[in-house]
Amino acid sequence: MNTRSDRWILLLLGSLLLALAAGCAGWPHPEPPRARLAEAYGLRDFDQVEEMRYTFNVRLPDRVVSRSWAWEPKIDRVTFMGTAEQGGPVAYERSVLADRPDERIRKTDPQFVNDHYWLLFPLRLYWDQSATVTADPEPQKLPIGAGHAERLVVRYPANEGYTPGDLYELFIDDSGRITQWVYRKGGAPQPTRITTWEGYQKVGPLTLSLDHRSPDGSFRVWFTDVAVRLTGRPDWITAQ
Repeated sequence: MNTRSDRWILLLLGSLLLALAAGCAGWPHPEPPRARLAEAYGLRDFDQVEEMRYTFNVRLPDRVVSRSWAWEPKIDRVTFMGTAEQGGPVAYERSVLADRPDERIRKTDPQFVNDHYWLLFPLRLYWDQSATVTADPEPQKLPIGAGHAERLVVRYPANEGYTPGDLYELFIDDSGRITQWVYRKGGAPQPTRITTWEGYQKVGPLTLSLDHRSPDGSFRVWFTDVAVRLTGRPDWITAQ
């Protein structure tokens, strides 16, 4: 920020206008750690995104599962581009979930939420105002390998979502992004998953982690065919 006194009034006015614009757009007022994390992933320019597409891949001890999605955030429309054997293809707006959707949608949406949160967790956390976020006053030991990092603890309500009461420990590196996390399903004392957040790439205005690995390598989540289409542009911007 330019701090020269002859520009201070203009900068202050600009900040006030931005705050008013955010309020008019319906953005919630975030906790500082939540906003800071989301901004490192492209929050400020997310309104440019008209559509996203990506393939979620997970390696389990006995198999590899892949699911391909398209998401239109402005209308919250989901398209699952799976085969008939996977229960696809199916497309729906998530607003229908309150209106007794058909069986395919009821089966598809939990998969979408799982895959979507792996890709966009820092942004989802900004929008999920029911989750509480607390920051440790001192750096904490990393769960994988040596070293310490800032830790944010995220708690979801016990009466909300497909997996209520989930708890996450996010370890933040010097760039302000997640480098590792611990997931505790339902707030369990023992970790459910511990993985890295790596393979960062630019995808249009966003910066996303496309690779997550467990300490022993037996579990991995990674994303392929990641691209965004921006408002007013017909072309797709791929991850790079």
